Amino acid sequence: MTDVMVHDVTNPPLSSRFFSYALLAGYEVVAQNDSAYESMHGKLNDFPVVSKPAVENYAYQLAAALAMLETAKKMQPSGALLQKYQDRLLDSCKTLGFDEETIAGSQQYAVEISKQILKYAKADKYNRISNFPRYEPKGAPGTWFPTPPGYFPPVEPFFGTIRPFTLNAASQFKPEPPVAFSESKSADFFHLMKMNYDDKNDNAEHQVIAAFWDCNPFALENKGHLLVGMKKISPGAHWMGITDIACKQAKADFGKTLLVTTSVAIGLMDSFMTCWDEKYRSNRIRPETAIRKYIDPTWRPFLQTPPFPEYLSGHSVISASSAAILTHYFGENFAYTDTVEERFNLKARKYNSFWAAANEAAISRFYGGIHFMDAIDNGVIQGKEVGNWVIGKLGGSKGKSLAEVSNKSLVN
Repeated sequence: MTDVMVHDVTNPPLSSRFFSYALLAGYEVVAQNDSAYESMHGKLNDFPVVSKPAVENYAYQLAAALAMLETAKKMQPSGALLQKYQDRLLDSCKTLGFDEETIAGSQQYAVEISKQILKYAKADKYNRISNFPRYEPKGAPGTWFPTPPGYFPPVEPFFGTIRPFTLNAASQFKPEPPVAFSESKSADFFHLMKMNYDDKNDNAEHQVIAAFWDCNPFALENKGHLLVGMKKISPGAHWMGITDIACKQAKADFGKTLLVTTSVAIGLMDSFMTCWDEKYRSNRIRPETAIRKYIDPTWRPFLQTPPFPEYLSGHSVISASSAAILTHYFGENFAYTDTVEERFNLKARKYNSFWAAANEAAISRFYGGIHFMDAIDNGVIQGKEVGNWVIGKLGGSKGKSLAEVSNKSLVN
């Protein structure tokens, strides 16, 4: 799914939506076949009772994997590319000794589950966003405006209008207002700008951290008189990768891996909704625009400025949410090595906990010159609130954390 998102240049909020529904399809198959896990019915907003298909011969883990693929194929613009992966998966199953009847039954099971999840997805009203009036920059002093080199239009200005998974509303964890904009050199806002400007973006370790957490799905790089597009994973995809690493390291079995991964994806979706709700409410100017206008017209941030308002920091919100959820399942001091960005020629980084990673991801946006500090600090607060709320709603498995469910599975 992540590879297809990179291919399609899927924006960060939308990526979380794709992950969530695909994983829900797989998780519901597990919940129907393993009594250790409960359906999301009654836990997620408007989530239906998912009917169990009348299929006799199937392997439920294979059906779960295929349900994820079937859902992703339908939801992602280039989802048809996943068919090659599915074909390889089924060929591997045949090699392992799965008979044709079991494979066919698993496929039938998957398709029927996917149809029910896709119906639920359609009802979140994301498809109505295209009918909204085109979002236009306000043009008032202190408000967001597209930045160079691409001057891209704003990403998902109406994402907060769709149905959340666990939140009562996108504004449920509304943060305190950002530091008020002012052109006065004695104002708090000017001091915020100076913090970014004085940082200089030239600390080598800070640059490594900023680059590692950049996760800009489509950055433009100057190549002489050309602008070349550079595709990368989204910040949500980075945390999904971290989740995969944690599950593998903890030796979590298939069901537990789906529980944890689905929980993180749901947290990402609701986190993006709360963050984007605030972004387009406060609509604050980016450091690049403000500093170049009021301090130094030649200043450039280390990272390319993303195309949406500044407050809150999306990385801060979704990283804190993910850290809260992963800490619930794996504990406070879960050390791991993050290899997610190696495919983009960035060295792996080691962390002693998920919170250490989340805090680094948050401050990376300051090091990159694309966020003010209050957007980072308050973003972490909002993300932690969302993550804890999601865990409270989902209740782990049977209301317990992963470690409580089965300590044996984490050490064997």
